[in-house]
Amino acid sequence: MGAYLEFARVYDEFMDNVDYNEWCSFAIKLLKKNGMENCNLVEIGCGTGSATMLFAKAGYSMTGIDISQEMLEIAMDKKNDEDIIYVLQDATELELPCKVPAMVSVGDSMNYITEYEDIVKVFKQVKKYLEEDGVFVFDLKTRKYFSDIGDSVIAEDREDNSFIWENYFDEETSINEYYLSIFVQGDDGRYDKFEEQHYQKGYTLDEIKTAVAEAGLTVSEIYEAFTDNVGSEQNDRVYFIVKNGEK
Repeated sequence: MGAYLEFARVYDEFMDNVDYNEWCSFAIKLLKKNGMENCNLVEIGCGTGSATMLFAKAGYSMTGIDISQEMLEIAMDKKNDEDIIYVLQDATELELPCKVPAMVSVGDSMNYITEYEDIVKVFKQVKKYLEEDGVFVFDLKTRKYFSDIGDSVIAEDREDNSFIWENYFDEETSINEYYLSIFVQGDDGRYDKFEEQHYQKGYTLDEIKTAVAEAGLTVSEIYEAFTDNVGSEQNDRVYFIVKNGEK
């Protein structure tokens, strides 16, 4: 999974249109539906901790895992008295001091795992550290979402910074590439330019089901994001409920 570098400095500002409350509220709804409330919860791909803090405020004892040191430094700066531990780790090599009842991942962090073998590794580590009958809730952008966006350009200009986001989707490999050009205003009023490249994979639901089964876990349910509808390839975003045990 690639790490955000300079984009971490302005990530929260450019993500201010993202409804973290909606993402987290739906994940919490699914966790509670499966008996996971006020428990230890590990978040994979926690980024700058915006979602982590919401889970903590909902009563969970949080451990946030991310591969980006820059993101975690920002998360630590934002932290107040919330019950949160942040750890710098690659999810494919997840290590915890003990097993936990639940894990979560929101904001399509799982899409950043672009190799099938690596997503199997992540699920195997989840299996290793989930308690018996433990639950892993995560969301995914679907292949349809990336295909619909296709080749496009997004640009935003703010008071102190701006970015150009060039998007390319390869229909054969299902790999989506983001080219980021970031302009950050310094104290002297001049702008520094930073360039980054990120990749996400548009997995099919069957690919994820197969990977989950290969790791010894069970897909319990799939939902269309923020609804009670059964998730399908026609949705833009879906939530998986995966269990360490039978359905």
